Amino acid sequence: MDDDIKAVLDGLARRHVLPRATYRLQFSHEFTFAQAAVLADYLAELGVSHAYCSPLLKAGADSTHGYDIVDHNHLNPNLGGDEGFLGFSDALRAHGLGLVLDIVPNHMGIADPGNTWWQDVLENGPSSLYAGHFDIQWHPAADGTGSRIVLPILEDQYGKVLEEGKLKLVHEEGAFFVHYYDFRMPVAPGTYSPLLTHRLDELKRLLGENSEPLTELLSIMTAISHLPPRTALPPEQVAERNREKEIIKRRIAALEAACPEVREALERTVEDTNGRIGEPASFDPLDRLIGNQAWRPAFWRVASEEINFRRFFEINTLAAIRVERIEVFEATHRLILRLLAEGRVNALRIDHPDGLWDPAQYLRRLQVHHLLALWRAAQGHEPEPDSPARPVSDWLDAFEARRAGRDEPWPLWVVVEKILSEGEPLPPDWMCAGTTGYDFIAAAEGLFIDADNQRAFDKIYAQFSGQGRPLREIVHASKLAVMRVSLASEIIALSLRLYAIAKGNRRTRDFTLGGLRAALREVVAALAVYRTYITARTHELSARDREYIESAIRVARRRTPEGFGLALDFIRETLLLRNLDQFPPAMRPEIKDFIMKFQQVAGPVMAKGFEDTALYVQNRLVSLNEVGVHPDRFGIDPDGFHAHNAERRAQWPHAMLAGSTHDTKRSEDVRARIHVLSELPGEWRAALGRWSRRNAGRKTFVDGEPAPDRNDEYLLYQTLIGAWPEAAPGSPGFADFRERIGRYMEKATREAKVHTSWINANEGYDAAVQSFVARLLDDSRRNPFLEELGALARRVAFFGRFNSLSQLLLRLTAPGVPDIYQGSELWDLSLVDPDNRRPVDYPRRRAELARLREHTGDPATLAEELMGRIEDGAIKLHVLQRALALRRKRERLFSHGDYLPLAASGGRARHVTAFARREGEAALIAVVPRLVVGLTRGEERPPIGGELWADTRLTLPEGWAGRPWRNIFTGEMVEPEPVEAPALALGRVLARFPLALLEAPD
Repeated sequence: MDDDIKAVLDGLARRHVLPRATYRLQFSHEFTFAQAAVLADYLAELGVSHAYCSPLLKAGADSTHGYDIVDHNHLNPNLGGDEGFLGFSDALRAHGLGLVLDIVPNHMGIADPGNTWWQDVLENGPSSLYAGHFDIQWHPAADGTGSRIVLPILEDQYGKVLEEGKLKLVHEEGAFFVHYYDFRMPVAPGTYSPLLTHRLDELKRLLGENSEPLTELLSIMTAISHLPPRTALPPEQVAERNREKEIIKRRIAALEAACPEVREALERTVEDTNGRIGEPASFDPLDRLIGNQAWRPAFWRVASEEINFRRFFEINTLAAIRVERIEVFEATHRLILRLLAEGRVNALRIDHPDGLWDPAQYLRRLQVHHLLALWRAAQGHEPEPDSPARPVSDWLDAFEARRAGRDEPWPLWVVVEKILSEGEPLPPDWMCAGTTGYDFIAAAEGLFIDADNQRAFDKIYAQFSGQGRPLREIVHASKLAVMRVSLASEIIALSLRLYAIAKGNRRTRDFTLGGLRAALREVVAALAVYRTYITARTHELSARDREYIESAIRVARRRTPEGFGLALDFIRETLLLRNLDQFPPAMRPEIKDFIMKFQQVAGPVMAKGFEDTALYVQNRLVSLNEVGVHPDRFGIDPDGFHAHNAERRAQWPHAMLAGSTHDTKRSEDVRARIHVLSELPGEWRAALGRWSRRNAGRKTFVDGEPAPDRNDEYLLYQTLIGAWPEAAPGSPGFADFRERIGRYMEKATREAKVHTSWINANEGYDAAVQSFVARLLDDSRRNPFLEELGALARRVAFFGRFNSLSQLLLRLTAPGVPDIYQGSELWDLSLVDPDNRRPVDYPRRRAELARLREHTGDPATLAEELMGRIEDGAIKLHVLQRALALRRKRERLFSHGDYLPLAASGGRARHVTAFARREGEAALIAVVPRLVVGLTRGEERPPIGGELWADTRLTLPEGWAGRPWRNIFTGEMVEPEPVEAPALALGRVLARFPLALLEAPD
């Protein structure tokens, strides 16, 4: 490699700055760049280093989340556009803050006509310039008119919708479109002739056979007749079609402008074509016109079996893009890379990497192109065609080889929204900093669940709900149901690919399509991870992926009839690339494509079957029912937590650490409260018994059964306990709480798909659930249930707050980059999206932070004051602000320091978790209580004081004897006791505050 290029790249890489801590902001039309810019000073005072932003590129006009991007090369005008973003960026820079951007490489929103790529594909079919940008399986239409995209957008059967006049032909500036509410579908210019000739005889009479307007109209029709068909794929024909069709539109627009008679004729043609309600035959012209397009509007239920473009999960308005193609990557990342090179964006979060064709290749390409963008910016001009793409790639290889462990970060800090199944490692060849932190949630929060009570909770849940199936059985059944209903089209397409492969070999051609489909479903259902990462392009197959495939085949074999054995063998040999040489060379690319498609399908099946179905069906302790968490693991001991942190420190030391996110089922504080129930099985059992008897008469009978069922009732009670508000019954705040719970239960019961669902809504059951919620939470008169519920909820909340504080401190001090979800610096009792996107009361948070920062008295006095008003959440803000201040002061210690688990001894040893971080002479110790109910023997008292902790001590590393420590929350100094080994007495460490962050003074 050229030494000059290498030196420049080394210098560019050193510009990289690791985030110290991030603060997630959810942008929407209700929270724009201007509103975010005003928060820059607050975020800086809070102590984070980066604003972590939801997608900011142009999304659908009505988007509430930004993930339905319609244009990757423009900032979202609904948020303030370029000008607004620059103001936001300048505000961040003025306060020393960076920006982490959430990007969406897997899919685009297609409901909004602002997606010009998709509109072009609808207009031109396979001959569109952007046909290869989307993951579409083109199929010949039954009428022989060519390949068509199925658009499952209609509310009812196509014929009924058509004859009700809901599909409308419109004419705009020389072009024709069919509108269905807000959906706009372009009419291909090659099909304009029937519209232009509909009133041709009338125009001849009005204008004369040889008139200039009529001559121009006939010339336009001649041009239309010469357009290459939409099935024409040679580049020169594609270019001709795309050029000439636009000329035709311009000529029609010019003719209309010059000749009122032509304009009026076209307007009347549109009116005639749109038909008359009550006269079915009058819609025949519009039906014929639609039948000649590259798109077919269909009843939304058709999507489950006939949709022929890859979607994001089962969402029909999000179409997958083929970012694995270099031209698509460059087209979708041009603006992002420019913002990175300009320093307006500093790091990235990758949404849904499992949807990508080859995530490892994508992440590598991202690093390469980021360095190229920096290179170009450093040169001050666009490089020559022989720009240093290859040297950059070589430099990355050399950089990877010399990385000391994984302490040296990649030039671009990237985290991936990868959900890891239990025991699953993140692929080591991914050029990223790690995940967005769901695996940390799984490890950290397990500390606060009492594993000793698992059997008791199994019994309570089974007796109350009647649910006895193991979670693995629920997940398996849920995945199969998803593949038969909402994702059936993906499985059908995958099966057809495999069937075509089987027909290419006489040894496999006797497999039936139905048999292969059934076997494939069982293999996908048995896959223990979201997907494998076999790289068919290079024949790379890791031991990890091989074992996951082999295991899935073994499980599928046990679950299927004996006759499926041969089909399963064929699938195994195909997925493991063992039978390539049994097929002609021309077929081998099809086999490799099948493997890659199989992996892209497996992820959505797991997500919909596990996260969005099973986690709403098995409700034993719903604080465990979280993205990335493993509900079968009822609690984790400190040793397991330390092992997880040590592994992250060794492999992914700069990964993100999450608490609440926009995708979590419950906020961190709701989960922390529900954890408490694991310590109160007796009280929980008794309350359930009383409540179920008291509320039985509030249920409604649906199909002869009381609704909601006992399982949904069990979920509701846990939800009420976890989200119970400070607002008292009878207040406006409580009315809002009642509405939120109603919306949550509608979503939860529909996601469970037991009695109702989004696809097959059971209106009777839905109404019964809403009625039950309203009656339970009726505060218009005395309600003994509310009194009982409130009493237990307040008791749970007392202990849950200590869980929350402990979880927060662990996140702020463990190896990795902690993230703070918007609003969660105070108690946040939000439920699943969209509940967690509600506006945040920032004036209140500003005022609380100002009070904390302005306090100049004794820190211990402040700590005691905050304990006295723990209900208002200021204590959580205090812990956050003080810990972030220490992260800023000891940045190297947190980003590169060793991780040292600290063992506890004494009578309360199981009730504490502690570890040290050390880097050179700098050191700190984090100490948190756990299982506080057991610690206090059920007494509602803070976990502080020598009397409570008695003889419990933390053993320190050798050489730390006599070293003083300062608790940053209270200012108190603590020194090790003179015992056999250096040790800290917990009674002194937690004398006045329920957790400690101890700093070794310089």
